[in-house]
Amino acid sequence: MNKLELPVVEFTTEQMEFRKEVRTFLENERAKGTFESKCDSWLSGYDTEFSKKIGSKGWIGMTWPRKYGGSEKSAIERYIVIEELLAIGAPVAAHWFADRQTGPLFLRFGTEKQKQFFLPKITEGSCYFSIGLSEPNSGSDLASISSKAEKTEGGWILNGAKTWTSGAQHSHYMVVLCRTSPKDTNNRHDGMSQLIVDLKSPGVSIRPIQFLTGEEHFNEVFFENVFVPEGNLVGKEGNGWKQSMAELAYERSGPERILSTYPLLEELVKIVRENKDIQGMKEAMKLVARLNSYRLMSIGIAQYLEEGRDVAIAAALVKDLGTKFEKSIAETARLIISSTPSVHSVKQFEKYLAQSILHSPGFTLRGGTTEILRGIVTKGMIAG
Repeated sequence: MNKLELPVVEFTTEQMEFRKEVRTFLENERAKGTFESKCDSWLSGYDTEFSKKIGSKGWIGMTWPRKYGGSEKSAIERYIVIEELLAIGAPVAAHWFADRQTGPLFLRFGTEKQKQFFLPKITEGSCYFSIGLSEPNSGSDLASISSKAEKTEGGWILNGAKTWTSGAQHSHYMVVLCRTSPKDTNNRHDGMSQLIVDLKSPGVSIRPIQFLTGEEHFNEVFFENVFVPEGNLVGKEGNGWKQSMAELAYERSGPERILSTYPLLEELVKIVRENKDIQGMKEAMKLVARLNSYRLMSIGIAQYLEEGRDVAIAAALVKDLGTKFEKSIAETARLIISSTPSVHSVKQFEKYLAQSILHSPGFTLRGGTTEILRGIVTKGMIAG
């Protein structure tokens, strides 16, 4: 059986000072009323002005080349920023997907024209992307997608549908995985390509899927004879499957897979301390210990990404462990503290608890279901 090894990363003095700078900035912004902390803020906290403010700090596209608007910082410095944003529950959803995976996708596979056009706008916090992978009739079998694009003069005509599409109602573009060649029964992964679709194009319609909170985040997106210019093909025609799988490593390994409900955990620890609840503190500390373990794994993956290593298996494992952990925070908090959860409560604990409980059904959907992730880990560990 293969080994899964990750490095233990220790932050330098300079990196710790940078963390203090980021934390102070965010605490000051919250104190000024710029934003209100919430759980799951990376998925449902939309604030375009805050995204632009983060962009002006150079905290979007941090690792990207300066010629495309990036800061050429390390993956660890980026990790520090992301961790602090999530810990305080800042509204980062608008630019999140473009920063996390679309930008790196373009840097690796995009044309020079695509890089020059999109990347500077993304780093400014003014250009937002959604990811078009899942489909209504495909379940977790992504290779069974039926959305297709047919060649036409000057580009492609796209027809099909995507579902569970995060933030599509706010995004400017979507990177859509679709079939550009008929299915090959011998290799189901062949014949797929990635196209950049302007979501304001004629023939695109977006229908929100409401959370239990009433918020609209996930969407169904329909494409009816949508024209996509030839220059909006990402990478090579027919290479869409491999490109999408490479993209998912960025999606599954970050601190957002363990910190979605962190504001609730912080509030829980605060309350059991104030109440001098010894048993409650023991249960809360078990959560803190698990968080520390998963955090070390996630940081190790960030270091491997910096080195250009393949992290697909480790990323799938962190995502699986992390989303279960995020749900367990809400369950533990519910059992320890007597409360009436409500998103409208004036009590921070009750508000965070309600947000966590009502958002948690989506934790094990986004980024790949638990069953798919465990299949990836199993195959990777036993591969010769």
